[in-house]
Amino acid sequence: METKPFKSVPEPTLRRLPLYHRFLKDWQAANRESVSCTDIGLELDLDPTQIRKDLESVGVVGRPRIGYVLTSVIEGLEEFLGLKNVNDAFLVGAGSMGSALLGYRKFEQYGLKIVAAFDLDPSKIGRQIHGKHVLPLSKLADLARRMHVLIGIITVPAAEAQAVADLMVAGGIRAIWNFAPVRLHVAERIIVHNEDLYCSLASLSQKLSKLLQPGAAQRQPVSKPPGVVARSN
Repeated sequence: METKPFKSVPEPTLRRLPLYHRFLKDWQAANRESVSCTDIGLELDLDPTQIRKDLESVGVVGRPRIGYVLTSVIEGLEEFLGLKNVNDAFLVGAGSMGSALLGYRKFEQYGLKIVAAFDLDPSKIGRQIHGKHVLPLSKLADLARRMHVLIGIITVPAAEAQAVADLMVAGGIRAIWNFAPVRLHVAERIIVHNEDLYCSLASLSQKLSKLLQPGAAQRQPVSKPPGVVARSN
């Protein structure tokens, strides 16, 4: 596999790259040694031409009629996505959502290690959740500076999220993964990624309502069964 210099990529491409990586890891677990964009496209229902462009945009180039050496394309994606560099993170909000994230063991495979949680609730402070200590929120900024933690995860109610974000920024945190249903106001140098579960649920509900409308089944396109397709890179 040849590589090209990395460059910034469009957001849609950036969102597809982890899908490719997950598929390729499964493919590797099945003892495969090579892969084509057609293989990826058939599994993910994506255009192989788009997949090839996405991979080329991050420096991964295959060979015509051969495709990609699986280990090489996985390494290329992991390097670009930063999955080889495990980043420590602090989580604020040790409720149901926060506890679920604390218990998700695969984060470390994707470059994220939650090292501690913070909360204001005295009943949570001092406990361990999935082996992670829950500390008073007042300690966050100082600990973030001392431990050089750069990622913060917010799983608090919307009314509390901005104050938490301000505290994170004061502690030197540079990237915030926000699960609170509110827009955060931070300096441009701070990266914020929002996970809006309400919007996702609303979209799902709307699509289900449309599907259940009379006659919707007849209007659904018929999926073509996977056929034998010539491999391409």
